[in-house]
Amino acid sequence: MVLRVGNASGFYGDRFDAVREMLTGGELDVLTGDYLAELTMLILGRDQLKDPSGGYAKTFLRQMEEGLGFAHERGVRIVTNAGGLNPAGLADALRALAAKLGLPTRIAHVEGDRLPAEGGALTAHAYLGGAGIAACLGAGADVVVTGRVTDAALVTGPAQWHFGWGPEEYDRLAGAVVAGHVLECGTQATGGNYAFFRELDPAVLRRPGFPVAELHEDGSAVVTKHPGTGGLVDLGTVTAQLLYETAGARYPGPDTTARLDTVRLVAEGPDRVRIEGVRGEAPPPGLKVGVSRLGGFRNEVVFVLTGLDIEEKAALVRAQLADALAAAPPADVRWELARTDHSDAATEETASALLRLVVRDPDPERTGRALTGAAIELALASYPGFHVTAPPGRGAPYGVCESAYVPAADVPHTAVLPDGTRLPVPVPPSNRALEPVPEPELPEPLPAGPVRRVPLGRIAGARSGDKGGDANIGVWVRTEAEWRWLAHALTVDRLRELLPETAGLDVVRHVLPNLRALNFTVAGILGEGVASQARFDPQAKALGEWLRSRHLDVPEDLL
Repeated sequence: MVLRVGNASGFYGDRFDAVREMLTGGELDVLTGDYLAELTMLILGRDQLKDPSGGYAKTFLRQMEEGLGFAHERGVRIVTNAGGLNPAGLADALRALAAKLGLPTRIAHVEGDRLPAEGGALTAHAYLGGAGIAACLGAGADVVVTGRVTDAALVTGPAQWHFGWGPEEYDRLAGAVVAGHVLECGTQATGGNYAFFRELDPAVLRRPGFPVAELHEDGSAVVTKHPGTGGLVDLGTVTAQLLYETAGARYPGPDTTARLDTVRLVAEGPDRVRIEGVRGEAPPPGLKVGVSRLGGFRNEVVFVLTGLDIEEKAALVRAQLADALAAAPPADVRWELARTDHSDAATEETASALLRLVVRDPDPERTGRALTGAAIELALASYPGFHVTAPPGRGAPYGVCESAYVPAADVPHTAVLPDGTRLPVPVPPSNRALEPVPEPELPEPLPAGPVRRVPLGRIAGARSGDKGGDANIGVWVRTEAEWRWLAHALTVDRLRELLPETAGLDVVRHVLPNLRALNFTVAGILGEGVASQARFDPQAKALGEWLRSRHLDVPEDLL
């Protein structure tokens, strides 16, 4: 009674032909697609201001021009959050497409996530669970379109429908949540963005296949991929994705709170990793709400500094622009000198560094002509070799993504069935407030011995990501000896030393012994979130790789 669930999209803009690959490349019962992220909701919100009938992922509709036929032929259900701000609109468009293609495809959708946008917000959406999806599938839907649900709900919903799980079967639901979290980012589970990519055949990683989870009635699952596709599935790729954009031992959601400290991974064979032992608890009483709003206006200028005297050239530009910035000072002014230059370089580009100026302010005038005019006026009056990467613009609006919480009972979670029946989805019968998990006992430290100063990444993998203005950095190792060292060596204080940008920020370490992993959350490092582009790496995608590049003393026996 295995339920085979595949994924064909990890974000809005993912590989277009993945839908065809997944529907034709192997056995599936359900195909999911995740198109939404915090930034995507803001983009869709701005799109809908221009066209009220839009607000959904149009890419998905184009994929369904052939995907509906493949799914019908093979009996595969499709579940996607591509509905974005307008799941009913996408459902209607799919019905029209199915009629045009002559297919008897039954379309349903889930709504109720969209809440009143107050206080100048552009969008406000609650993260729904999988129960509405399960109701639609139970009513015979071939395609279920949702708005904002949790990424894992795309898997928990089909699992609830297929196995008939009740709302309080928390362990089983938690197993599906963990499987869903592994699938949600597509090829990140099959070798994409993998820390140890150098250990793999480059041909394997050229085009990773998308992942599949074989779910079982007891809540366990096997992560795999279609035969003959690229990439790989092993303990490392699954561990990396489990640590992506998570935090502590409790991973809360509207269906259940999954205990990540109970997850056990077992290698079953080539490209097969079993997830088992996951425990779950009642979900928290409130639903997370993602709120997007206009944050203000942003502009940037990137000066190219070439050859000698890089620091002095940068100092000259900053001094020359000081008066223009002081006359109408923007609320936020950031300078960053990236030393991309090389000594005695063979090309001009490799002899050059980049000096980046970013300004933000609620008033567009403070980020517009006053700044760009002053920068361009320096063209013949500044450092030798003056030029910029692109002419500065007039400033552009930027968004801010924030989180809030509302009681689950205040959200009108509704399944709109294929026949148009509107079915209210009840809130979970019980809930449990989140509280910290006591830190587990650490392993016995390694005995003292000779060490060598090397990059942390010689033995440790990492994956990092964003949640609003916060970031997480998951770090894991692959042997018990390495874990005995890492658990004691990589403390919060050591992380602060290795990543000076975390100084003054709230950093919390979470210990996950079953995964031989540490997960650090860093509050506020991304400012107001990805849409505000407050940081060079606004989604913290490479924060873990920066950490892996930092040097520290590692026991020679581990190298």
